Amino acid sequence: MGRFHNMLNEQVANEFAASQQYVAIAVYYDGEALPALAAHFYRQALEERNHAMMLVKYLLDAEQPVVVPGVEAPRVDFADPAAPVALALEQERRVTEQIVALAALAREEHELVGEQFLGWFLQEQREEVASMSDLLKIVERAAGSNILLVEEYLSRGGLAGDAAAVEAVAPPAAGGAL
Repeated sequence: MGRFHNMLNEQVANEFAASQQYVAIAVYYDGEALPALAAHFYRQALEERNHAMMLVKYLLDAEQPVVVPGVEAPRVDFADPAAPVALALEQERRVTEQIVALAALAREEHELVGEQFLGWFLQEQREEVASMSDLLKIVERAAGSNILLVEEYLSRGGLAGDAAAVEAVAPPAAGGAL
């Protein structure tokens, strides 16, 4: 297995870890009786899990070994309602750097199919960073006055953005759309 495929397996772990962190954030918001924020992060958790499964499917299709990883426990304690979103934004920026490094390695190793496959992930990460950045601004503004305003905003469909368009052209995931 080459460096590109090794890094792809590492990214499977990164995506599963991101999914677990989003579950922890959703549980925090659920415990704070903020159901719209909880639902947003439960959806994010499923999306990250599906990203991992897309990478698994790619590796399987490329007849490469797949390493199903264990992940470290996510952070579960937060100082205030904005802290989980700040952590999520940091995580999305880190994942973007990881995907950029993967795409660069694919190009360097002449893994042209892999580079093309990662194009979707780069577009997805642009959308994720922008969306999470917007959510952080909204939560920070509302946290000083009334966090329930964020609940109302999300309930009205705030942050829908380009997500549907990006997901419409997503690569297939192992196990299908579960």
